Amino acid sequence: MHPPTAPDYNSLLMSPNAGTTPSPASAASAKSPITLAIDIGGSGLKAMLLDPAGKPLSERQRVETPSVPTPKAVLAALDELIKPFAKFDRVSVGFPGVTKKGITYTAVNLHPDWMDFHFQEELEKRWKKPARVANDASVQGYGAVKGEGVEMILTLGTGMGSALFTDGKLCPGLELGHHPWKKKTYEDYLGRRGLDKHGKKQWNKLLQEAIEQTGKTFNWDHLYLGGGNTKKIDFKPPKNVEIVSNETGLLGGVALWRDAATTTNK
Repeated sequence: MHPPTAPDYNSLLMSPNAGTTPSPASAASAKSPITLAIDIGGSGLKAMLLDPAGKPLSERQRVETPSVPTPKAVLAALDELIKPFAKFDRVSVGFPGVTKKGITYTAVNLHPDWMDFHFQEELEKRWKKPARVANDASVQGYGAVKGEGVEMILTLGTGMGSALFTDGKLCPGLELGHHPWKKKTYEDYLGRRGLDKHGKKQWNKLLQEAIEQTGKTFNWDHLYLGGGNTKKIDFKPPKNVEIVSNETGLLGGVALWRDAATTTNK
């Protein structure tokens, strides 16, 4: 499977290069199916329209994640978020937790009510469109990977997400953030809690140690770093480590309709 084509990014600055912003008429004139891609985070909800090749048809829209992010509150916020998008054929969602067959089983950085929540089914009833829900790091990985060898992504935000790919195929079920590391877990050190507790300087040191450790553990050929806290990185990554734009969390949405693994596993 070939991953969706992403726009040309200056990966270190994490912003689209000149000429990549879609025109307002893009979605109206695009061929179907148009995918509404949604990325759910602990601090923000994002959405964008994608063409069949995974290229943006709209600018990214964002609203704050509700302060008490229950399923009911998040769904109401999503209703507001998608109002600018008049036309779409299907929905892809990246969710920050374990998902199987569209059901969410964990959401450590959202709310306990997400446990055993039939999220995909609820979206289809609510918006009258087919939907697919997958782990957010897996979706962002699909937006980043080149499809060559062993590739890994770590997402650094409220928590720490992870996904592993071999020749562009997702290896489902990885939850590295909750894996024991040092005296706690990767997420305890590299998520927002770790950043707030240890400070930016120590957090960067810990991240460099994690890059080295995951390289020894997974023997990845290429590592991608995504998520909002990548803007805190103050060291130059090794040549096979790349900082990717937050928009890759949306750009991978088209892949959910091509790879069954993402709809049946984490």
